[in-house]
Amino acid sequence: MRSIPAALMSLPFIAGAAFAGEAEVRAAQGTIEAQIGAFRGGDNAAAYGHAAPSIKRIFPTLESFMGMVTGAYQPVYRPRSFAFGKAQEAGSAIAQQVMIVGPDGRDYEALYTLELQPDGRYRITGVSLKASNALSM
Repeated sequence: MRSIPAALMSLPFIAGAAFAGEAEVRAAQGTIEAQIGAFRGGDNAAAYGHAAPSIKRIFPTLESFMGMVTGAYQPVYRPRSFAFGKAQEAGSAIAQQVMIVGPDGRDYEALYTLELQPDGRYRITGVSLKASNALSM
């Protein structure tokens, strides 16, 4: 889940949803919120359901997916809090910055990439996670 589509990386982020399609960004944010909510609630199957088919090909079972998440993405799996930052839309894909306070109390920045699926829903195609220089208040 660490890959970021090249088309999104080459474009500067824009603040908020005013320039990216507001409804699309809100829908993508809803997917992220739903996945984090499922992790928090212990519903790992529901969390896996928010992954795009490309991720499910890499992690074809719930167990392999959860092994990856719990091994490398603890801040996403068990955040103390999170807030949305900048968003970028490129065609049917959205990159969404998420500021996270991890279970260790440290700040992290996650860059989620999502793609619109044929069923009309955004699914997560990747997450890039790094420690943030921001300070939690």
